[in-house]
Parts: sequence; structure tokens; C-alpha cells
Amino acid sequence: MGSVVGLTGGIAAILQVWHGWGTISVILVAIAAGALIGLWQGWWVAYRGVPAFIVTLGGMLIFRGILIGISNGETVAPLDNSFEAIGNSYLPYAIGYILAIVSIILLFVSVERNRKKRKELGLALNSKANDYGKILGYSLCIFVLVYMLNRYYGVPIPMLIVILLAMIFVFIAVKTPFGRYIYAIGGNIEAAALSGINIKRVVLSVFVLMGTLSAVAGILLTSRLNAATVSGGEMYELDAIAACVIGGTSLMGGRGNIVGAIIGALIMASIDNGMSMMNIETFWQYIVKGLILIIAVWADISSKSKAS
Repeated sequence: MGSVVGLTGGIAAILQVWHGWGTISVILVAIAAGALIGLWQGWWVAYRGVPAFIVTLGGMLIFRGILIGISNGETVAPLDNSFEAIGNSYLPYAIGYILAIVSIILLFVSVERNRKKRKELGLALNSKANDYGKILGYSLCIFVLVYMLNRYYGVPIPMLIVILLAMIFVFIAVKTPFGRYIYAIGGNIEAAALSGINIKRVVLSVFVLMGTLSAVAGILLTSRLNAATVSGGEMYELDAIAACVIGGTSLMGGRGNIVGAIIGALIMASIDNGMSMMNIETFWQYIVKGLILIIAVWADISSKSKAS
């Protein structure tokens, strides 16, 4: 994943800085490149039976090598102002508060629809105090977050993009057959196959989505730095694994959610930034993050064993 982030960001930067392409064009090409990379990796896993760990490990080396080759090992910069703005722009204060209000309204509507549907199906309902208490808690968190961000420059555009993508994929995971297929395959691939799920197609689709999202991350990283470097996205793989496990995703499969993964990513980012602000030496930062990864996986395995 990290090498795909670096490569797609590098492709965007090279096309714009060295070849004069426009911002929209390089974004489309970078996303298409990420999707094709995911398709290629997914083909090896789904249709050739190569373990995903080996395919992605090999891809980490291959795509990092391609990035070094096409960039001649150089830092590619600076990019156009329109591209840089993607990672360095902020919403106006008023727009941030408006989005907060809209989010709270949507949350209230979602809870009401869920209560109504459960009532129609004759299912047990949570107490109103419980549901509305959650709405109140989430609303306070949203307003505090927007208020704190507005004390700086406002809500960052990259954060807005991440939130929108999270909402889309939460919907896919919870409300669509495709999302249920992914959980089923993660939980028990043999049972999923016997139930009629096209395992190969779903796995291939997941890899394409992974490549596409890695490309989006590459665009955001490159625009944020206003440059593409050969080390872009380095070690992001381990950060992603740690974030998912901390957020409740089981490496054994079948358990986890988008929101939990994002919370895990926020925790990892907070630890990373905190250590940097404390001027902790780099080697200690690597040691701490490595220990966090091991402990998180151990906790996941232990909880799975106890549940069994």
C-alpha cells in the first residue's frame, strides 16, 4: 500500500511538473494507475492463488523500484497551485459549522429511520434515552471538533475527503450485498463459497478498491507536501495494519468496521505526531510503533482465542 501511495503520487507529480499536464488530468491518471495496480495484484491473489501477503510484499518492492526509476531518484517539485490546494486548503468557518449541522441532522434522521424499521420488523428497540443520548454525544463531538479546527484555519479539505470516503464505504459495508460478501469471506471463505458468493470476483474488486484508495492517498500526500519523493508512503503498510487492529479489525477475518479503522488511524497519527513534537529520536519512534503493532495483534489473537 505504501509503495502504491508513493508511486501514484509520483506519477501525478511527474506528469504535471515535467510534462505540464493539468491538475484534473493527473488526478484521473493517478487514480486509474492505482486501480490498475490493484487489479494486477488482485488477479494474482484471486485467480492464481498466490497468498495476498506475498503479492503485496512483492508489490511493495516492485512499485518502490518503479518510482525510483521513473523519477531518477529525484524529488519532483513544485506542483501547480491548483494541485497543491487539494492538500493545503481549508473550508471557510461558516461552511464548517453548516456541515456540522447537516451531519447532526443526517445522524438524527438515520437513527429515526433505524428505529422505525426495527419497529416494523418487530425487533427490540433501544430506549429513546440511549439512542438520543448517543446523538447528543456525537453532536457535541462534531461541534467541538469543528470549533477547534476553526480556531486554526478551518476544516482541512483532506479531512473532508476522508470523511466523505468513510461515509461511502460505511454505506457499502453495511447496506450492500457486496459489503456483506466481504464480511462473509473474511469470516469463513469455505462457507461463503458454498453459499454462492463469487469469491474470486469479490477479492479482485477489493484489491481494485484498495489500489484506488491508495492512489487517493498518494494525491493527498503529494499535494500536501507539494512534492513527490522516492520515500513517499514509506512504512505506511505497517501504520495501516496497526490502525486497523487498534480499531477493532480482526486479522483472523470477519470482524471490523470503517469507523474503527479511522479511529485507529487517528490514534496512530496522534502517537506519531506526539513523539515528533517531543523530539523523540527516530529509532525510538520505530521501536514504539513496532511494539504497538505487536501488542495490538497479540490482543486481537488473545480475544479471538477467549471467544472460541
